Amino acid sequence: MKQQYQSTTAKAVNQFRDWAAQGAGPIQLQFPAPDIVRLAEQGLGELLRQLGKMFIEEVLEAEAGQIVGERSKPAADRQAYRWGSEQGYCVIDGQKVPIARPRVRSKMHNREIPLGSYELFQRASLLEENVWHKIMYGLTTRGYKQVVQQFSEAYGLEKSTVSEHFIEASRKKLQTVMTRSLGNLAICVMMIDGTIFKGFNLVVAIGIDRFGHKIVLGLRQGATENAAVVGELLEELAERGLDFTQPRLYVVDGSKAIRRAIVDHAGDAAFFQRCQVHKIRNVCEHLPEAQRHAVRYQMRCAYEMTSIADSKQSLFKLHDALLPANPSAAASLAEGMEETLTVIDLGIAPMLRRSISSTNGIESSFSVCARICRQVKRWQGSDHRLRWVASTLLFAESRWSRLHGYRHISVLVSALKTAYALRLQQQRAALRRQVTAA
Repeated sequence: MKQQYQSTTAKAVNQFRDWAAQGAGPIQLQFPAPDIVRLAEQGLGELLRQLGKMFIEEVLEAEAGQIVGERSKPAADRQAYRWGSEQGYCVIDGQKVPIARPRVRSKMHNREIPLGSYELFQRASLLEENVWHKIMYGLTTRGYKQVVQQFSEAYGLEKSTVSEHFIEASRKKLQTVMTRSLGNLAICVMMIDGTIFKGFNLVVAIGIDRFGHKIVLGLRQGATENAAVVGELLEELAERGLDFTQPRLYVVDGSKAIRRAIVDHAGDAAFFQRCQVHKIRNVCEHLPEAQRHAVRYQMRCAYEMTSIADSKQSLFKLHDALLPANPSAAASLAEGMEETLTVIDLGIAPMLRRSISSTNGIESSFSVCARICRQVKRWQGSDHRLRWVASTLLFAESRWSRLHGYRHISVLVSALKTAYALRLQQQRAALRRQVTAA
């Protein structure tokens, strides 16, 4: 029944658009001058709102006249007739504003004919999107009515109603994140990281295309950040069109589960860049406060070098200095050291290198998520957390600027292809040596 109603209203909207496109007559408003002065004294906004409401009612009347014909003018071929009017509403600035809606009934089918203009002005999706944007900017459902209401007769702004609209809008955002196609995206860098959000572990994947745009690829909720959860996320991305056979840089933290899942899906096409920020933090956590500043400075200097040999020499020198007094810090520095230098080994320009040498792109998204979700007092429902996280991620995506150093991404793509070809060549050579030895 709902689908039939939606189909009927969609047809009515299309008919109204066709009528308007075919050169419908102008809509004329007759507004008494004293009323204009009175409303203008209250504010230009109030005058424009009342004019907008009156204009909508005139459009409804004009469409009804187009379907039925002029009033008090007999017509033998008339297919419909007026059937009075009733109180309806339209959505203006995220508010339901009451208007008088004319009703039209078909003679042949003896049923009401929907007005396309009314369906267009009443689109609930506009209200849902309006509510979603305002809540993303920090407006709470409790304060929505006090902040938004501009028409004294507006309704549908109560906390429960606003919450219902946000739930519907956020479910659409979650559906967008989980189902949008990725086949047409040339993703050359992927950042994957997990975080604990309100008692649940969330794994998020963000991609960077060849033009420097960051895109939220997907998210997964699990009890822990294990290889199964990450593997399911990557499998879902593959089903949506992401090609894991293309050489790509994967920026990750020290999670072995994430690394193992990526290797299972991408194999030799995966090039790993360990987050340098996490590595510095992990090493410094083993040190007393007095030594942390110097070690942090030395590691940052090593990561800023342009030569892979110089970077390794600087880090090994620091490792040898830490080993006698603090073996734990030295072991943390040595663990995964090669993968923290991948961007240097690929010969990436310094500006782009700073952008893709850490998972700060995802960490900043998590901070936006935490800031917006502070207004939620009670977490409940099966998809409550995922809806909010997906909404905040898409909100953050809409505000992201292009990656610093994006003009050098073509160099990164070429370097990845060259390194991938060299890796395959080395593997074939090793296989030939094994066959020869056998």
